Amino acid sequence: MPRSTRRRFLEDVGVGAAAAMTVAAAMPAKAISPNDAIDVGAIGCGGRFQALAKALLKIPGVKLAAVCDVWDENLEKAAKVADPPAFKTKDYRALLDRKEIDAVLIAAPDHWHARLAIEACNAGKDVYVEKPLTHDAAEGPAIVKAQDDNKRILQVGMQQRSMPQLQQAYEVFKSGQLGKISKVHLSWNRNTLRAPVTPQVDPRSVDWKMFLGSARAQPFDAYRFRNWRWFWDFGGGILTDLMVHFLDVAHWYLDLDQPTAATTAGQWYQNKDRWETPDTIETLLVYGDDKPLVHFEGTFSNARNGARIEFQGTEATLYADRGRYEVIPERGKKIKASELVLGDGPRGADFYSNPDGELVHVTNWIDCVRSRKTPNAPAQAGVSAAAAAHFANRAFREGRIVKG
Repeated sequence: MPRSTRRRFLEDVGVGAAAAMTVAAAMPAKAISPNDAIDVGAIGCGGRFQALAKALLKIPGVKLAAVCDVWDENLEKAAKVADPPAFKTKDYRALLDRKEIDAVLIAAPDHWHARLAIEACNAGKDVYVEKPLTHDAAEGPAIVKAQDDNKRILQVGMQQRSMPQLQQAYEVFKSGQLGKISKVHLSWNRNTLRAPVTPQVDPRSVDWKMFLGSARAQPFDAYRFRNWRWFWDFGGGILTDLMVHFLDVAHWYLDLDQPTAATTAGQWYQNKDRWETPDTIETLLVYGDDKPLVHFEGTFSNARNGARIEFQGTEATLYADRGRYEVIPERGKKIKASELVLGDGPRGADFYSNPDGELVHVTNWIDCVRSRKTPNAPAQAGVSAAAAAHFANRAFREGRIVKG
């Protein structure tokens, strides 16, 4: 298939679901020389697959050799964009059993991330897995163990860690010029009405039991199938879908792990009758007496502040988003203002063409598959960010301040 046609396909792919079920047999890793092509299999070929496959197709020496999805529509579209003749299946176990597959890209719904990542590691595959890495904090230790015991390269899809402006901003932060940091402010605000209409999906085209996996048994529901992020069985709402990105940056810069306390408030302003998770939410995370407070705000009703993080210090504030960083001195302080702006467009946008977050992060993964170096966002980082988001969701669901 011509590369231009494959790009058009990727632009047309809709949000879909992923594959599911039991443990694959462990198998030894295949050595990959710098001159070998890397055969990648994709599990879950919906919305995130669209962006990640675009990135993979730009990297020399990478083949999309197998695709898996529980929905016929996504599976057929994915087969057309993959390298012919790609293997296709609705059962991820068949993909993991294929010895020619070197690495696996997991873009399944959240409740499958941990299990698929563990089974892929045990099958001798390197792994790129979307965030959040876990659907339950209890899954974390087993993922780290599978990564380490099998000596796998596991990259979590927290692409900020590979963005050059955030890597440079990290050096600015570590220089100490911001002074003492007392507060970190994160936001991910959008003004979009999300999925108001139930989509048309033929239930015969979906392996619903496979999609459910470890989730509770329930009848097929097209709305839940296509909007799984906003239901507790499959996702964790704004906190696990969006907050984890910049929360991971806070963990990275400040060397944080788990909060000691959290309080969270949420409301529904657009989707009260459809979503289980709130569409507007605020959370405050406490990491200890000597650590900064971390505050996150997110909504789908107002785009003020957009997607960003601010480290607020006694001398200056460090602002960063997916296209820039800026150092903003406090009034009367002698520190110099500075900035690095890569992305065209307004501050706080969800995505920028420069840097291409998917491309820089997937490239880092592929480079590490070849070199066997630790990738920018290994399992330990993904477990930490996801667990903090689960902790904040627990505060919301229990309606109280929770303490670790």
